Amino acid sequence: MKRLEVLPRLVQLPTRRQMLVGTTTVVAGFGFAPLIALTQTGEGVSRTAESIHQEPVFKASPKRVYEALTDQKQFEKVTQLSAAVQSGADLGKTPTQIAPEAGSQFTIFRGHIVGRNIELVQNRRIVQAWRVVDWDPGIYSIVRFELTEEGSATKIVFDHAGFPQGTGQHLADGWKVNYWEPLEKYLA
Repeated sequence: MKRLEVLPRLVQLPTRRQMLVGTTTVVAGFGFAPLIALTQTGEGVSRTAESIHQEPVFKASPKRVYEALTDQKQFEKVTQLSAAVQSGADLGKTPTQIAPEAGSQFTIFRGHIVGRNIELVQNRRIVQAWRVVDWDPGIYSIVRFELTEEGSATKIVFDHAGFPQGTGQHLADGWKVNYWEPLEKYLA
């Protein structure tokens, strides 16, 4: 008799709540299975995105470096010292246009580079949506200049991401010869 009492407990039907929870779990499992498979195979997440990180140091105050990068007249002087302009490259004819306000547009290197100032923290940070005019329409990268004082010098912790794949080395070289080297000459 005791066996008969145990048997009904084993074959009891699930409660309504148990059915809902079980059904929801099974249905959700079908929905999440493709997502899990995608993340396990790397689908949907780029593991090949390039980025640039540089840390140039300048013998000038953060205020002076910040102004050289955000003041239209000063940056035009930096541009004139760049390898691109010195080489006679056909960059265009548009004059430098920079306004030191967040949200403002800029045009630099004779119209070859355009963008918008996203965030400006005076003497500390510049974040820009930045693009080369011959990139596909609508493609903008993000550049970030973080200025830190180091004694009588300023270090820029610079990061650039979101540019077209395969252009990283060209851009990294360009930052050196068209920004850091002429900026160092200008600030000397």
